[in-house]
Amino acid sequence: MTHDQLQSAMISKLSAEPDPSGRADLICPKGSLGIAADNKQIKKTVKRLRPLEGYRYLVINRADLFAASPATIGTKIGILDANGSLLKAADLPRTR
Repeated sequence: MTHDQLQSAMISKLSAEPDPSGRADLICPKGSLGIAADNKQIKKTVKRLRPLEGYRYLVINRADLFAASPATIGTKIGILDANGSLLKAADLPRTR
């Protein structure tokens, strides 16, 4: 799926809406969502999500799981697929 298709899927499945601050792609009751439609976007999206507070999720195509999982180790960022299924649980970042 493309970036726009993943975004549309999250809007319909998770009742997400565009992030008014522009720091994440979408926000939903689960937390902030960053969309990475291909392997090249994963590290950039994770870097953008890192400083955000609350639960953060990387939305990927399921085929990109093996590239996304190592990129999120130690970040507490969870991973969702295009269906909104949880592939890796998110945790709250530690307060500094």
